[in-house]
Amino acid sequence: MAEFIYWSCLLLPVYAYLGYPLLLCLLAPLFPNRYYGKALPMDISIVIAAHNEARHIEAKLRTLLAQDYQAHSLQIVLASDGSTDDTVACARKVIDPRVTVLDLPRLGKAAALNAAVAHSRGEILVFTDADNQWALDTLGHLLAPLGDPEVGACAGHMQIPVPGKGLSLGDSLYRHYEGWLRRLESRTGCMVSADGALLALRRKLFEPIPAQVNDDFFLSTCAPAAGKPIVYAPRAQVTDQGVDEADKQFRRRQRVTVGGLQSLAQRRELLDPRRHGLYAIGLISHKLIRRLAPVLLLPLLLSNAWLWNDSPFYRLSLVAQLIGYTMALIGLLDTGHRLPKPFRLAAFVLVTLAGMSIGLWQFLRGRRYSQWNPEQNR
Repeated sequence: MAEFIYWSCLLLPVYAYLGYPLLLCLLAPLFPNRYYGKALPMDISIVIAAHNEARHIEAKLRTLLAQDYQAHSLQIVLASDGSTDDTVACARKVIDPRVTVLDLPRLGKAAALNAAVAHSRGEILVFTDADNQWALDTLGHLLAPLGDPEVGACAGHMQIPVPGKGLSLGDSLYRHYEGWLRRLESRTGCMVSADGALLALRRKLFEPIPAQVNDDFFLSTCAPAAGKPIVYAPRAQVTDQGVDEADKQFRRRQRVTVGGLQSLAQRRELLDPRRHGLYAIGLISHKLIRRLAPVLLLPLLLSNAWLWNDSPFYRLSLVAQLIGYTMALIGLLDTGHRLPKPFRLAAFVLVTLAGMSIGLWQFLRGRRYSQWNPEQNR
């Protein structure tokens, strides 16, 4: 029984993070490599939900207006979700008929996005956050694949070019890993989600976002639910800052896990491989098994200890786990960031997995997050 528990708890996480990408590597040559030319002129509505973003919003709006993409028409709809700072006043400093500012009461991000979409006119909806930074060619690269009528949505690439001295090093490397995985998923037609910092969706595919879900994941599933793929546009880039503090990383991972599982519950019909083929397998592998994997680590450790006397392999495996956890704890205690990078990476992994485990427990107990505060992630 101990061996069964050990191998079950080991192989599922290994499959989620390594086996699934390797499977896509094997499948990728069976699918054509698609190339997209210059983005066609379209009617575009850029949608932003903001809460207390006075520091960023004016610069963000001016960057969006300065994009080198020549749209047929461009509209920017900013929905302030009960901001208590000068977000609305700063946004209204940008005097341009293409900008609409909605001063809403505190409703939650999903409701704010739904309200913004209701005020939009474009055939293409582009969702982004208030605090990330675009290059001047970001919009054009993002929209290029939508010249193909079979493409339902496009996702850009989030990067953290200058990691801080703490856990944001892990954040940055994780973004690179996700980018590599999304390239494979996009090639094989099973890309499951996009980062909310940069997502373009055909308006006719949009569905109102339910409360208490991860808005970026739910919006990403609108296209596959209609039988249209999401395409990854790696040249469409936005930059962000990582999170160095362990407590912020932990709380963020909790909220993302709870919201992600709630999103999967809302979209559970997409988990059926008989109806959705490889996309369903991608969704199960990338989103479901990955969120369940962290709770397997404790039984993995305990079963490994039980098997200590069975073979040298199990002894080596247990020692490796203990070394990893020890490095992570030391990395968390190293508040001066004097130790080498592997300690910070181990700390990032431990905090992430712990936050996901608690998030799963909260989801099962019925906990939901109805409000959002972007400042918690900085």
